[in-house]
Amino acid sequence: MSNSLNPRSPGLRRVTGKETRRASGIAFFAWTIAVYDFILFGTLLPRIEESFGWSTSHALLVSTLVSVGTAIVVLLVGPLVDKLGRRKGMIISVGGTAASSAATAATFGAASLIGVRSISGLGLGEQSVNATYLNELYELTEDEKIKKRRGFVYSMVQTGWPIGALLAAGFVSVVTAIFGADSWRIAFLLATIPATIVALVCRKLKESPQFEAQQTIKKLRAAGRNEEADALAAATATVEQTAAPFKRIFVGKHRRNTIILSLAWLFNWFGLQTFSVLGTTVLEKGKGIDASSTLILVVLSNLVAVAGYVTHGWAGDRFGRRNTIAVGWFLAAVFFAAMLLGPSNQVYVLVTYMMGLFLPDPDTAVQ
Repeated sequence: MSNSLNPRSPGLRRVTGKETRRASGIAFFAWTIAVYDFILFGTLLPRIEESFGWSTSHALLVSTLVSVGTAIVVLLVGPLVDKLGRRKGMIISVGGTAASSAATAATFGAASLIGVRSISGLGLGEQSVNATYLNELYELTEDEKIKKRRGFVYSMVQTGWPIGALLAAGFVSVVTAIFGADSWRIAFLLATIPATIVALVCRKLKESPQFEAQQTIKKLRAAGRNEEADALAAATATVEQTAAPFKRIFVGKHRRNTIILSLAWLFNWFGLQTFSVLGTTVLEKGKGIDASSTLILVVLSNLVAVAGYVTHGWAGDRFGRRNTIAVGWFLAAVFFAAMLLGPSNQVYVLVTYMMGLFLPDPDTAVQ
């Protein structure tokens, strides 16, 4: 018999503190690089618009279609992770980021740009891979401090969003200063280097014990060893999927949560796309701030956003995830509305934009 069909212990293997910390660190860098590529597109959109001679409305249409393509790819990440595993999911998602950056540098028009940037959905889907993988590790980790403060620890990983945005803005400033305004292709080409490195580092991760158990149970059943499969499933509390995941989330007790969370995420995504991904366009076209000042505002605001993620992780552990998310989303809406409807004074815009980014996406910080 294959040894892979014989678990070493009747329960799930424990996850050491060292393994948990290493996985969290790698997940942080993977998420940072994925966001870096994603935000790079939004930051450079005004330069891409100028390069192709588009109007602002056409550029925003292209961005909208890119978002549609990205969403389709993101939906494919979940089934991919369930089939291939969390470790391979992270490698593929970050590898997709590298491919997206490289291919973007070679685009020649709207159609090719939309198709290529849709691949960035693999990188954006890395967040869901992180959430699944790390939650499984935190559940079994021998490090009790991490287990008790998992929301705060996870928020540290999710600071990769503002840090990735910060790196993108800073990188654009440097590349523009060295190579000129029409250097967006060079920026995307250079972005493939860190993404490739992180994808290779992800190979050092271990698969989660829960996924290992699921795979072992499947192999036992395929080999006709149903009693052993039943025993392992009971010992590891593994729930075997007997229906398609998409169907399960829309039936019974899951339906209400699925609908409410989907609508909440949809409306939150409108704000995230507008004020984070397309922040430079909003500040330049909407508030009349020049390009160099816009990049400075984005950099400073994302420094504050780093503190925001950590604060939400701490608040989620202390006051509950639901309350933290609800308050964070509400206050973000207030500050962003104040920024749009208020004067174009740079200090006023900076303060309101900072506070909006401090509170934009608390759901990712408190899982």
